[in-house]
Amino acid sequence: MNELVIELTEISPREFFGHRNENIELLKKYFPKLKIVARGNKIKVYGDEEMLEEFDRRFDMLTERFAKYNKLDENMIERVLTSSSEEEYEGSSTSGDVLVHGVSGRLIKAQTVNQRKMVDACMKNDMVFAIGPAGTGKTYTGVALAVKALKEKQVRRIILTRPAVEAGENLGFLPGDLKEKLDPYMQPLYDALRDMIPHEKLMKFIEDGTVQIAPLAFMRGRTLDNAFVILDEAQNTTHAQMKMFLTRMGKNAKFLLTGDPGQIDLPRRVISGLKEALLILKNVKGIEIIHLDDKDVIRHGLVKKVISAYKTIEHQN
Repeated sequence: MNELVIELTEISPREFFGHRNENIELLKKYFPKLKIVARGNKIKVYGDEEMLEEFDRRFDMLTERFAKYNKLDENMIERVLTSSSEEEYEGSSTSGDVLVHGVSGRLIKAQTVNQRKMVDACMKNDMVFAIGPAGTGKTYTGVALAVKALKEKQVRRIILTRPAVEAGENLGFLPGDLKEKLDPYMQPLYDALRDMIPHEKLMKFIEDGTVQIAPLAFMRGRTLDNAFVILDEAQNTTHAQMKMFLTRMGKNAKFLLTGDPGQIDLPRRVISGLKEALLILKNVKGIEIIHLDDKDVIRHGLVKKVISAYKTIEHQN
């Protein structure tokens, strides 16, 4: 049996191996035919020579990524071990740059391949569709792009909108006035903004209209100039709503539409405006469609497993 010995010299073995060697356990999962033993600052690997060469190559990728980002988690490890090349998991050099210096010095950047594709697409096109399941960072990355454009004075305002469609709940029974009823639907957008803009400044932006957060119905009749506009949860638009929104686009505007065709909350027999738009607009020059998937999930590791489990059931139906 062949042996490979790797010594970690410039990075902390404890941090690299993870709590209770959880990262080593992940490596064992992806290389089941190898025997992997971690002790001190060394890793000894036993097995077939060809498999050892592949392990050595992937391990180098992981150490380079750890040195660059000073962290390693399940999502990162999976992306590195399942990608065919460094370019596939890193994306382009520019799209991996920091998008926004957020609150408390937080560095906000695209973290996955498809999020980087999203960034590249928004840089090159005025209208982008970002499609994918929950937790893939569609909205968060989009809001970061909008804040970046505002800070760099590429646009004068940010407009964030969603259709007010209940996920199995009834809006009419919620307490409060119209704003109080609608605010819960806008909460994910507020949450993202609070990570990127200090509270007082954000409140001032909302007050003077630099940042506008409103339900989709409020877009009717408007022309959206000099703005970065995000339509979130676009799968819950009807044909008429989607057409209305797309035709609001004014001069010097960026439109980003995010959605998950697998989570439609519209009444039965109502066609999703997003699904229809993806078919109608797929070959239109100047519009790009980016698909995110399970590998882009950056929430708790269980989210990825939940998505995968539901996908299996949905494919059977």
